[in-house]
Amino acid sequence: MAFEHELPGLSTPGRVTPDVIAPGHTFESVTERISAIILTKRTPIGWFVGFGIAFVFLLLFNVTVGHLLLTGIGIWGNNIPVGWAFDIINFVWWIGIGHAGTLISAILLLFRQQWRTSINRFAEAMTLFAVACAAMFPLLHTGRPWLAAYWLLPYPNTMNLWPQFRSPLIWDVFAVTTYFTVSLLFWFTGLVPDMATLRDRAQSRAARVAFGVLSLGWRGSARHWQRYETAYLLLAGISTPLVLSVHSVVSFDFAVSVLPGWHTTIFPPYFVAGAIYSGFAMVMTLAVPLRKFYGLEDFITMRHIHNMTKVMLVTGMIVAYGYANEAFFAWYSANPYESFMMYNRMAGPYAVFYWALIGINALMIQLFWFRRVRENVALLFVLSLFVNVGMWLERFIIIVTSLHRDFLPSSWDMYAPTRWDFAMFTGTIGLFLSLFFLFIRFLPAIAIFEMRTIVPEARLQTGEHG
Repeated sequence: MAFEHELPGLSTPGRVTPDVIAPGHTFESVTERISAIILTKRTPIGWFVGFGIAFVFLLLFNVTVGHLLLTGIGIWGNNIPVGWAFDIINFVWWIGIGHAGTLISAILLLFRQQWRTSINRFAEAMTLFAVACAAMFPLLHTGRPWLAAYWLLPYPNTMNLWPQFRSPLIWDVFAVTTYFTVSLLFWFTGLVPDMATLRDRAQSRAARVAFGVLSLGWRGSARHWQRYETAYLLLAGISTPLVLSVHSVVSFDFAVSVLPGWHTTIFPPYFVAGAIYSGFAMVMTLAVPLRKFYGLEDFITMRHIHNMTKVMLVTGMIVAYGYANEAFFAWYSANPYESFMMYNRMAGPYAVFYWALIGINALMIQLFWFRRVRENVALLFVLSLFVNVGMWLERFIIIVTSLHRDFLPSSWDMYAPTRWDFAMFTGTIGLFLSLFFLFIRFLPAIAIFEMRTIVPEARLQTGEHG
C-alpha cells in the first residue's frame, strides 16, 4: 500500500512527485478556503443546474417506486429463470461503489497515507449514499415491502419463526447493515471538529445553532482531541475488515449455489477487487468535477489523481485475472455445464456485453500504465465513467447469462429489461447525485482539520522537517 512514491516501472527519471497540498497554504488559508464553500450566502449557479438535473432523476425514481408498489414487480423484465435481474445487478453494483470510501478512510489512515486527507471525506459520504441506493433494491424486489417486513422478520416468541441463518441472503442483511452503521459512525466522527469550526465561523444564527448541535459541544481541548483520536482509530480498525467481508458476503449469494457460472471459490477476492476498482472509479468521477468547479486543485492535487489511477490499475488487473480464471476453470473442470456457460457468455445472445466488459475492464485499463494518460484529467474522467459501465456489465453478465440458460433447454428464456427497469436504475443515480450535491453544499467535502495537519506550519510545530 506504499503509494507515497512512484510504483516501479511507472516513474519517469527526473520527475518530481507532486505534493498532497499545494505550497504556500497555512492553517488560516486552508480553513477559509474550505469553509467558504459552505458558509457562502451565494450558491453557485452551476450547483443549481447540477442539483436540478439530479432531482429530475430522483422524481423519476419516486414515480417508478410508486408504480411498482401499486402494480408489483411485473413491471420489470424479470421472468423464470431470470428471477434476479436489474434489481440485484444494481444492488451489487452500488454496494461495490461504496468500498472505496471505507478503504480510503480506514485502511489508508492505519497505513498513515497522507494523500487520503483530501478525498476521504467525500469518499465516506459516497459510501453512505451508495449503500442507501443499494439497500432499496432487495426491499423493492419483494414487490410488497410491508408484507415482506411482516413475514421475513423473525418473531420467535409469537410465531416460532426464525431466519434461515444458513442462507447467504441473511448474511447479507447483517453484513450490509453493519457496514452502513460503522461507515456512518466513522463519517460523523470525522465531521465533529469541522462542525465546531463552522459553528465558530458562521454568521447567521440558524447556521451557528445547526453546526453547534452537530459539533456535540466540541471545544478543541486536549481531552476532546485524545478521545476523538481514540474513537477514530477504533472505528478505522473496525471498518478495515468490512472492506473484505462485505463484498465477500455479497459474493456468497452466488458462490454457495450450484449454478454454473456462480459456483466458484474465486468469487470473494474477485468481487472485493472489483468493488475497490469500481469504487475508486466513482471517486475519480466525483473528484475531477469537484476540484474543477470549486477551484480545489490546491487540495486535490495530481498526486491524488496519480495514486487513484494506480489503485485502479492494480485492482483492474486483479479483475482481469479473475476473468481469465473463470474461463480456465470452465475448461479445466471438464464439466459440460460449466463449459457451456462460458461458451454462452462468449458466443451466446449476450456476447456483445461480455466482450464489452472485457474491452473495458481488461484492455482499456492498460492505458493507466502511461503517465501521459494519468496526467490527462479530462481523459481520466471519461475513463472512470467507462469503468463504472464496465463493472455494471460484469454484474449483468454474471447474473443474466448464468440464469437465462438453465440445466434443461425447456426452461431457457431471454431477459430484456423494461423501461421501468431503466427508470429505477437512473432514478437511484439521481438519488445518489442529489444527496451528493446537498452534501457538498452544506457540509465540508474536504476534512478541514486533517488538511491543517499536512501544511508546512503543522510540520514545523511538530518538529517534522523535510
